[in-house]
Amino acid sequence: MPEVCKDCNEEYNEYWCRPCNSTRFVNDFDKWTSENEIIDKFIQEAQRNADYYKLIEWMPYNKFESIKLMAKGGYGTIYYAIWVDGYIDDWDIENQQWERYGPFEVVLKKFDGIIDINEEFLNELAVHLRANSNSIASTTLFGLTKDPVTQEYMMVLQYYKGGSLRNYLNNNFNIIDWDVKLSYLSKLANELSEIHALNIVHRDFHPGNILKHSSNSNSICISDFGLSKLITENIKNSKMNTISGVLPYIAPEVLGGGEYTKAADVYSFAFVAYEMITGLPPYHDVSHDKELAFNICNGFRPKIPFHTPKLITQIIMRCWDARTTHRPTFQELKKELDKYYAEYDKYRNNNTEITIQINKAKEFSKNPTTTIIPMNYKTHPQAFYTSRLLNFSNLPKPKNDVNFEKELEELSESFYQINIDDDDDDLFNL
Repeated sequence: MPEVCKDCNEEYNEYWCRPCNSTRFVNDFDKWTSENEIIDKFIQEAQRNADYYKLIEWMPYNKFESIKLMAKGGYGTIYYAIWVDGYIDDWDIENQQWERYGPFEVVLKKFDGIIDINEEFLNELAVHLRANSNSIASTTLFGLTKDPVTQEYMMVLQYYKGGSLRNYLNNNFNIIDWDVKLSYLSKLANELSEIHALNIVHRDFHPGNILKHSSNSNSICISDFGLSKLITENIKNSKMNTISGVLPYIAPEVLGGGEYTKAADVYSFAFVAYEMITGLPPYHDVSHDKELAFNICNGFRPKIPFHTPKLITQIIMRCWDARTTHRPTFQELKKELDKYYAEYDKYRNNNTEITIQINKAKEFSKNPTTTIIPMNYKTHPQAFYTSRLLNFSNLPKPKNDVNFEKELEELSESFYQINIDDDDDDLFNL
């Protein structure tokens, strides 16, 4: 329901009277500076047009307390901090000041090796800002700050206590039920469908960039939109064909120097799904080098365990198809996964196709002589699951394994036969 602004008496939606709040921000432009003209203009433009979900600020570093190192990745460092004031929640008419929700836990993200903060860099941050939405479960970008000692700029992002999906799988895989797995896959397909609808391509989608709100919550969000492009184009001495990301999740056409499209995000989703249902990071037992990139372009893919529900196996195989036009869209994946999740969650004891297949998989996993515990896997010393710069030349044109189409066709035929058998059973029950 629309509300009425107490200042201008005009109706507004989504908690925010944009004309009034835009004026308030403009009136404060002379009260702060990042000491960088490009950054100041970027934030000011965002504030002129901000709604409740797309507001960013410049935050002095002294507004953060309890700063501590969380992780250091391939080209960035992440710190935990408490934002003393917290984010803007509303305008306090009586006291003529912003009401804030604080103190508030945040993450400070610093990029190593960036030459400087330029317009191109901030254009990519704008992509991240576009994903700030009440309908998209993405990591909220609150703004920018600068370490006064190192003089390095940092993104200020929402902190998620549950950590990454990869850590969650590593620590909990054997107790995660299929309703949670299907729920996660359905949610991710939905979020990426929304992201693609905004013409945003993620470019670095893997379990390390999927975050959980808390360890006990099944709520997840996606982080680091477009940052691989940001990194690649701003790193010193970046070569022409350099790409950024985690090798097992990068589509073969991208490895070969092709454009990063929406279909490449779908390819990455296949390996997130693979890790979700096996508990194993893809290609964990081999070196992540040019030889692996060469093999991937020639159709090499991880082996999907035979007891995996065939409907899920088919989704994974369609998504990692070397032929980009044969991959489904996230809109199609969302519809399909929503159906499986609803059928399994609501009709777990009924004879729906997905339920039958999942129950067979669960029975297999109970067998102590055949169960493989993913938590016992060993990772090759040259297998890397944090984003890094990659540069592979002379890779072959992407193609599928010689048996790929046959295996996919056999899966489809088995579903057709199941449906025929089900129809026959219905006839006998008439």
